[in-house]
Amino acid sequence: MTATDAHSAINAVYRIESPRLIAGLARMVRDVGLAEELAQDALVAALERWPQSGVPDNPGAWLMATAKHRAVDLLRRGKRLERKHEELGREVDREMSPDLDAALDDDVGDDLLRLVFTACHPVLSMEARVALTLRLLGGLTTGEIARAFLVPEPTIAQRIVRAKRTLADARVPFEVPRGAELAARLSSVLQVIYLIFNEGYSATAGDDWVRPALCEDALRLGRILAGLAPEEPEVHGLVALMEIQASRLRARTGPAGEPVLLLDQNRALWDRVLIGRGLAALDRAEELDGGRGSYTLQAAIAACHARARTPEETDWTRIAALYRDLAQLSPSPVVELNRAVAVAMASGPAAGLELVDALLPEPSLAGYHLLPSVRGDLLAKLGRLEEAGKEFQRAASLTKNARERKLLLERAAACARGEPPPR
Repeated sequence: MTATDAHSAINAVYRIESPRLIAGLARMVRDVGLAEELAQDALVAALERWPQSGVPDNPGAWLMATAKHRAVDLLRRGKRLERKHEELGREVDREMSPDLDAALDDDVGDDLLRLVFTACHPVLSMEARVALTLRLLGGLTTGEIARAFLVPEPTIAQRIVRAKRTLADARVPFEVPRGAELAARLSSVLQVIYLIFNEGYSATAGDDWVRPALCEDALRLGRILAGLAPEEPEVHGLVALMEIQASRLRARTGPAGEPVLLLDQNRALWDRVLIGRGLAALDRAEELDGGRGSYTLQAAIAACHARARTPEETDWTRIAALYRDLAQLSPSPVVELNRAVAVAMASGPAAGLELVDALLPEPSLAGYHLLPSVRGDLLAKLGRLEEAGKEFQRAASLTKNARERKLLLERAAACARGEPPPR
């Protein structure tokens, strides 16, 4: 194996093992930032030794043992963790027991769950939670995160550094919250994962309509969380929603990367395996919670599309009813806009336009490009092409995604020619 091949193999192993590694170390040192440094130290040691000795049979255990011994050295010397000695003195003795490796392995599930809740702690801004989660649990480099969100790499690096410092300064405990706090904190975790997924599914800016790698990262995190918290219905609801939506990724873009909207997609390209996984997760969520939460309701809406082999088979009446339930559970102008689309499909464009027009005074939608986009579509279906063209122009001026802007301008141009706009 060449040195280049060895380094590639080591980096691949590290990406897989780093969440477990950081989680186990964070339990030991009670500091997420220090845990990542120790994990990085183990990676450096692997890069130095493995090209000569070969990759061990159990590389994860090798990395953990190396990082663990460095952690114990630091704790004993007390140079960097003097303030933690009194708190951790007894724990270090326990960690040095002969069955330390077994203890770390046995508790890895709990450790990962603690790391999830720590990285998504509300003391951090949403941007910081996303960056730290992708870094610690997704195994992404700072550069990869920056490229995914079209943000300069130094900005992401600063967010991560500040996030670690904030967690340390706030003395955020490395633990899974309990009781009433659990629901609020779990909501934050799910929000972070879904934000990552949505940025991949429908990019808010840049030249690409979708970024599948981000969807894959979010799905991996969601599946991990479902395994760690199997009795939480909304975790399964979110996984169901992401699985079903991810099933459409291949059909969402054309040969040149142009957007292909839902009703125009080639459903033969939809991934039936992901749909099957999503429907199973939805069943699990509904078994655990008959009342259904917001992610489970959204998954049920996605399932209506997934079950329809053609656009004409879509149960728009049920979708409109599900959006009504979602609006009652989680009131939002965006949910109302989506409900208007479903009502238009079920009862005609005039009925949908009435609901959309009621949203025009809503301040939170003033800069939301999908409001004029939906309104333009309904106006076009009613034959009011001049008005529709103006709405598409306005929507194009508001979106930051180049692919979406091009599509909206094409629709506006068609209206100006007196033609029905392309969907």
